[in-house]
Amino acid sequence: MTCTHTATIHEVTPSAKGCEECLKIGSEWVHLRLCRECGHVGCCDQSPHRHARAHFNATRHPIIEGYDPPEGWGWCYIDDIEVELPDQTPQIGPIPRFY
Repeated sequence: MTCTHTATIHEVTPSAKGCEECLKIGSEWVHLRLCRECGHVGCCDQSPHRHARAHFNATRHPIIEGYDPPEGWGWCYIDDIEVELPDQTPQIGPIPRFY
């Protein structure tokens, strides 16, 4: 199976130095995911609040990048498969760790 959403992959600027919503509410996260359509930084599905998936559910932006630490792999929520990304998004400074 191939991802049919790779046209939504953009060069983005991360929205925060950690999960945007967790930072606002003082919550912890396990790993970070970066939306490759708009730059939203959210926490992974193993985190208590699953903000990256909530962002997908609200926006339908399908492709995320493993962002903590920068891992360079991509995932499509719609096709449920790994996606090869054309580049790796640089971090905007040290990312705090919460796990």
